[in-house]
Amino acid sequence: MPQTNNNNSSNYDNYGGMQAILESNCVKIISEGALLLEMPHLWLRDNCPCDACRVTETQEKSFILSDVSADISPSDARISDNTLWINWPDGHQTNFNIEEVLALSSPRHQPPLSWGQNFQPEYFAWTKFLSDDAFATVAIQSFLDFGVIVINKAPQALETLELLAPRLGPIREVLFDRIHNVCVNTHVYNIAHTPLALPPHNDFASYSFPPSAQALHMLENEVEGGRSIIVDAWAVVEKLRQERPDYFEILCRFAVPFREFDEANETYAVEPMIKCDTAGRISSVRFSNQLMQTMDPMMEGVSAFYQAYHELCVRITDPMQRCTFRLEGGQILLVAAHRVLHAREAFTPSGKRHLQDAYFELDNIANKIVQLKRKSEVTLV
Repeated sequence: MPQTNNNNSSNYDNYGGMQAILESNCVKIISEGALLLEMPHLWLRDNCPCDACRVTETQEKSFILSDVSADISPSDARISDNTLWINWPDGHQTNFNIEEVLALSSPRHQPPLSWGQNFQPEYFAWTKFLSDDAFATVAIQSFLDFGVIVINKAPQALETLELLAPRLGPIREVLFDRIHNVCVNTHVYNIAHTPLALPPHNDFASYSFPPSAQALHMLENEVEGGRSIIVDAWAVVEKLRQERPDYFEILCRFAVPFREFDEANETYAVEPMIKCDTAGRISSVRFSNQLMQTMDPMMEGVSAFYQAYHELCVRITDPMQRCTFRLEGGQILLVAAHRVLHAREAFTPSGKRHLQDAYFELDNIANKIVQLKRKSEVTLV
């Protein structure tokens, strides 16, 4: 059990055998001899849930931490009925439900799932996706889990992607058309507008923050070849981290220039290919052979970068990493674009092949499933 100095106090109650110990810089809760919680004094004051510290209508904080000194310390800490009660020297009182504090260690969203062997995306019918909340909840959860789904039997009409907004949130506009056409007889500013093969990539690596979700709607597909390809870049990069941590570290820190442009617009970003969150989990992979720009060969670290980049290219283009299928007219491929790279085999332009795509944001899609689940709970009540 932690040692306390003469200025510390501890209080017991009979609820679950828990003990609150007031130390010089934190309050600890001990249960059955083990540390259950450790809460800094500033954390305790900053997160006070009382009506004087919160806007009651929104539950946002009205209290701001600069209103107290950095060395603020409670005058008393005790536990009663699974609640931690804190008294402050100025007479303010704070209380926390201990179970609610413990729940803060749980992730807000379910972590993504791995694809597994012979993975194929799940298919969901267009009409039910838009009209049936329970069906849409399952579809969106599958998308959040695996980073990809296919919406089937969609109208083969221009601008159909606009109709997805009630489920996916508003379209994120980029400089090159709100909904842009991918076919060989359109405005050509990208290799996608040719019949050539497209290696795995995510769109708009040239944006500082590229769109995080992309919907690719096949209107017509009468050509020979041109099968769609998807790659779980997070899985590829995670394996690279395990097997070549030196290469992984280089790709996380070496900034690479990307550019997409036409005669009217230009987007340009210099960013690493791999980014991780504060817990070290991979949060985005930025990979586009088409948009990557020539860099100064005299840059510090460029030789080591190219060794790491070559290894990444080999792994991403490995046929064993691919999920390949034909996207037919009336099907929409939805990908989480910071995780899933998309590609296309070359095709013979002997018939019509017309695809439209648009961009959405993963945050908005994650919010939709929260809304749908809350709506379902209200309906059940």
